[in-house]
Amino acid sequence: MQIYNTLTRKKEELVPMTAGHMGIYACGPTVYNYIHIGNARPICAFDVLRRYLKYRGYTVTYVQNFTDVDDKIIKKANEEGTTAAEIAKRYIAEYKTDAHGLNVMDADVHPTVTSCMDLIIDIVKKLVDSGHAYAAANGDVYFRTSSFPEYGKLSGQPIEELQAGARIDINDGKEEPLDFAVWKAAKPGEPYWESPWGKGRPGWHIECSAMSCHYLGETFDLHCGGQDLIFPHHENEIAQSEAANGKPFAHYWMHNGYINIDNKKMSKSLGNFFTVREVAEQYGYEVIRYMMVQAHYRSPINYCKELLDACKASLERLYVCRDTLDRAIAAAKSGEISAEATKTFAKRKEQFITAMDDDLNTADGMTAIFELVRDLNRMSADASTSKEQLEAGAKLFDELTGVMGLLYNRKQADTIPAEVTALVEQRQAARKAKDFAEADRLRDKIAALGYAVRETRQGTEITKIDA
Repeated sequence: MQIYNTLTRKKEELVPMTAGHMGIYACGPTVYNYIHIGNARPICAFDVLRRYLKYRGYTVTYVQNFTDVDDKIIKKANEEGTTAAEIAKRYIAEYKTDAHGLNVMDADVHPTVTSCMDLIIDIVKKLVDSGHAYAAANGDVYFRTSSFPEYGKLSGQPIEELQAGARIDINDGKEEPLDFAVWKAAKPGEPYWESPWGKGRPGWHIECSAMSCHYLGETFDLHCGGQDLIFPHHENEIAQSEAANGKPFAHYWMHNGYINIDNKKMSKSLGNFFTVREVAEQYGYEVIRYMMVQAHYRSPINYCKELLDACKASLERLYVCRDTLDRAIAAAKSGEISAEATKTFAKRKEQFITAMDDDLNTADGMTAIFELVRDLNRMSADASTSKEQLEAGAKLFDELTGVMGLLYNRKQADTIPAEVTALVEQRQAARKAKDFAEADRLRDKIAALGYAVRETRQGTEITKIDA
């Protein structure tokens, strides 16, 4: 498999450090609100990467953090008269509701900043002790960018150009404009932790260095995230990690493209800011996931009603094909799989793998799936097609759509346990009575049984949560 490595700005063969295993770190959300449609892109795109690697026989350790202390979280807590911890807890739960709705598998590890504070303080101390960071008079600790000559290698910007475009606030205590905070002195009313530099909390960039290195090693296979994180977040991660450990950080870097709204950048000020929850209420979660995987992960997506409608129609074609297959299988007689069908199935699988091996080209991967749909529709319409042939086609169809994480709402009513169905009915009654606290309690109880429940315009959806 080849991927486009942002670090080298070219496609490279994806070669794991340990044969048959990939260690992946993905930057997670800052949990102060519902995730927006732009947040959905990386979690869907790299969920497909993870699924595909597993499909190809790799074991994968997937780490995605939650930033649970941050200026935005503190601001939200102050506005609501509660604590930052309560805000973070609430929106981690809401994130999981949306992620499960999008059929995104839970990470193997979901570390939080507050649970890794000792790790973060340790790496800051290593940087200070080695001269790569310094404590300012105001209590902040800054990374000394000039101490890392390779600064700018991810974004491809020479340090001289970055310095020329930087500005310095005479009150922030920095030695140089490009220096960035790895530890921030506590302000009145903010949560804080004790450290060798006084009470404070981490800078944004340092948390990912500490968590990724702890769970995946000081050097690991692949780091991924949105294109907007290349500079300064990921650039700073590389600098502080390699300065602290004296080793390469991540071998490969993958970044997904932007989502525009009706050809304009998404922005709250423009009124074109949509949460995943809002869009799911109109279209359902699976249409959103389909929209994310039908385009190459590095290509921009222009989010608009027309695209959503087209994705909904395409998704319906997949469901119709699979349902038609079920009916044909039930009516078919046993027999041989024709040589032509065997050749066709092998061709479609090879077509799919070739596409996905080429920098995770899900757009061409979906083309292979729809060509398989055409083949299967023709076989289903032919009364002479054997049961075994149709079952083989259905198996391949399920494999390929499963890699994309699609058709996960396809289920029979009797596959949902009676206990879950009863709780869903109780939740509907609580919502009708506007007892939303009880509805949330029942939702959590349903989740504990391994199911996610959500309301859409098409009705109540119940989805099995991936283990």
